[in-house]
Amino acid sequence: MKQALTVKKSRVSVKSGMVKTLALTTGMLLSASVMAANFKMSVGDGEGSAQQVMGQKFAELLAEKTDNKHTAKLFLNGLLGSEQDTVNAASIGTLDFSVLASNNLAPFSPTVGMLSLPYIFENLDQAAKTVQGPVGTELTENTLRDAGVRILGWTFSGFRVLSNSKKPVTQLSDLKGMVIRVPKNEIMIDTYKSWGINPTPLAWTETFTALQQRVVDGQDTPYTTIYSMKFGEVQQYITDLHYLFLLEPLIVSEAVFQDQNKKTQQAMLEAGKEATAYSLDWLQEKEGQIKKELVSKYGMELNTLNDEAAWAEAAQKEVWPKFYDSVGGKDKINALLKSLGRNEI
Repeated sequence: MKQALTVKKSRVSVKSGMVKTLALTTGMLLSASVMAANFKMSVGDGEGSAQQVMGQKFAELLAEKTDNKHTAKLFLNGLLGSEQDTVNAASIGTLDFSVLASNNLAPFSPTVGMLSLPYIFENLDQAAKTVQGPVGTELTENTLRDAGVRILGWTFSGFRVLSNSKKPVTQLSDLKGMVIRVPKNEIMIDTYKSWGINPTPLAWTETFTALQQRVVDGQDTPYTTIYSMKFGEVQQYITDLHYLFLLEPLIVSEAVFQDQNKKTQQAMLEAGKEATAYSLDWLQEKEGQIKKELVSKYGMELNTLNDEAAWAEAAQKEVWPKFYDSVGGKDKINALLKSLGRNEI
């Protein structure tokens, strides 16, 4: 009888030890999910760009809202890979954050391509209203579903403008014979084709060298990017195309997001929203100054179009119909146009 009792007590002791071990292990796992983290954030552009400003502001706000438990380190100039590569990395959870052009997110979530349709936005207010309203919410949901990444905020980088090293461009015919670099994005490629030239798709990380070596004559990015990437060293002329407002989302890996506790998730969401507002204010304050510095520092020549209506008509007529289906349908485009006070198509 004593022996039986001893065995029973032994079993209880073992079971108690297992429970304690399980509780300890569970506690360690829960602690790991809320441990302080120094996240990695990829930024395609360089120091002083709208992307860098957005990313840095988000990092500051995240640290502030989590009592410095969570920070983010920025890796500029595509150090962690091309913008499209970072979407893949974030999707599988090997990268935490990335700030990238919406046209480089579109291949993974086609409805984002709506933002790249030529002349879809007439001004900054329309672009801001779109991504900060119901359309932005829907694009966030679609991107989460399609790509496994969550849009936390938007960078306002400005309208893309054309720079080149050959001559002033003020009308469509001036593009003849030019080699223009574009991102690997079908909508943007077809936009240039509608203007009568075959552009050269080229990775962003290769663009400066290609311009420097005159492999390509020009490219288009916003004033803020031309300045931050020092394109003034290898380009002389700028033309204000006003054809595409560059919106650049800040994305987080959904795997990383879900690994955080509710308080940290909320801090990320709030930091993204506040950094978006900050980006909008920053662009409005700085873009004019940047344009002046491109002239005074690099001697760049700024030009406007004599026949912008012809550029817009060609692009909208030939490009938009090709992408109605991929961006969500013609009805979606009309709903957006109507919300912006524009005529439906």
